Amino acid sequence: MSAVFEVNRLRKAFGGLTVTNDVNLSMAPGDRVALIGPNGAGKTTFVNLVTGNLRPDSGEVRLNGETVTRVDAIGRVRRGLVRSFQVTRLFHDMTPAEHVGLAILQHSGRSGRMFGNFLAMGDVMAEVDGLLGTLGLRELMHRKVGEIAYGQQRLLEIAVAMALKPKVLLLDEPAAGVPQSDTARIERALADLPPDLAVLMIEHDMDLVFRFAKRVIVLAAGTIIFDGSPSDVTRDQRVREAYLGSYANAGHAA
Repeated sequence: MSAVFEVNRLRKAFGGLTVTNDVNLSMAPGDRVALIGPNGAGKTTFVNLVTGNLRPDSGEVRLNGETVTRVDAIGRVRRGLVRSFQVTRLFHDMTPAEHVGLAILQHSGRSGRMFGNFLAMGDVMAEVDGLLGTLGLRELMHRKVGEIAYGQQRLLEIAVAMALKPKVLLLDEPAAGVPQSDTARIERALADLPPDLAVLMIEHDMDLVFRFAKRVIVLAAGTIIFDGSPSDVTRDQRVREAYLGSYANAGHAA
């Protein structure tokens, strides 16, 4: 199956410090990949490079065979590369319906109607209802975001991302800050993502990583030191030394 997302020899340095060091990565439709590594490994810089928020010093990013290295972040979203953020970026005075509705209008090229009454647009509201219903947020769609639980806000971020019709979805710690009691909702949402969607998830919760990922990539000091199956990652000596440590020794990998 041909790659939907490719990164070739991506490199970025700040001053004399190389934070992304000739990184290569390829994903096919339907891939479920976890990107892990210690703090300071360069994971956030990597995501900023591939989403167009930073420009690399060298290397190439490709979507569906098209080179997008010099395309800005909005252009990459339009081409199907969508990300969520580690810290929620929702507007607390807006409702879930408004967030998702505006994302739908943006994707469909109707952003000029953002300030109209899109609640009266039948096609938009049908899609809003479907997305929020799938994520268990239908009953909250007209409440202000500031009034709903943090775990539900993280689910809303996934709904907004899906409203943009991604082909590649980058999730930056989707369970960060979510109470343990709500983590199962996040996992169900991840399990229900379209099977042809390529998903790259950055996550520190290793139990979640091993339940989600079919493939694990380990980044350390800006370099990929492992790219393989979850069953193999805990046996890799370099990964043990760089990151997993006691977790690997405890034999928790599924």
